[in-house]
Amino acid sequence: MKSRSTTKAVAKKKASGGFLETAKTIVYAVLIALVVRTVAYEPFNIPSGSMIPTLLVGDYLFVSKFSYGYSRYSLPFGLPLFSGRVMFHSPQRGDVAVFKLPTDTSTDYIKRIVGLPGDHIQVRHGQLYINDQLVARRPSDTCRDDEDSPIPVRGYIESLPRGAGKPPVEHCILKIGDDGPLDNTPVYEVPPGHYFGMGDNRDNSQDSRVLSVVGYIPAENLVGRAQFIFFSTDGSARLWEFWRWPFAVRYGRLFHPVH
Repeated sequence: MKSRSTTKAVAKKKASGGFLETAKTIVYAVLIALVVRTVAYEPFNIPSGSMIPTLLVGDYLFVSKFSYGYSRYSLPFGLPLFSGRVMFHSPQRGDVAVFKLPTDTSTDYIKRIVGLPGDHIQVRHGQLYINDQLVARRPSDTCRDDEDSPIPVRGYIESLPRGAGKPPVEHCILKIGDDGPLDNTPVYEVPPGHYFGMGDNRDNSQDSRVLSVVGYIPAENLVGRAQFIFFSTDGSARLWEFWRWPFAVRYGRLFHPVH
């Protein structure tokens, strides 16, 4: 027969072994999550309405980190382990991209890329010009503000050029009017290695048109391209109101691709 002391020792050993296995499992899970977040996909949420109607406040989306290659901002906390980008693929006009704000790299921004290095960008009477060519837009009833804005807005489908032989990228934009503060701008000449981003909610977006805050987006600051919405809530349920959660989910937006 085993003594009580021997039985207790075996029990303690089993408990210790179980704790170590649990700890190792947690560590492995965290490491796998960090690797996936660094090289594949990272989740982001939308806190403002600058990208309405494409993205709504309360949308949660995955951003592909590999779309534009990797920079220090692909790493957790933006660790400065290297400079520039590796495996770089340039964004295309029409991409919805997440980037680090050039004036405050602790802040993430999301905008649509409309200007590439060397482009001349200007807004005249509310309409976008790229390299002195008017970007076509047409009125659309399907492009609307689902957030019940108190200010009347008009929806348009804008067609961004993508180069010779390529079809334009069509996407929705919203406009309050064509005589707002950012509806008549100087010509912006996008520097080499930089990009120009604008919000789809054109009259409610602080974007590259505001040089003192956003300005031109360095390639190194790119985080990734928005891929799809995996969750969306209208904000009507507070965190502790779990019984209201099912009614706050925008089910029609779940797994919706970002275009």
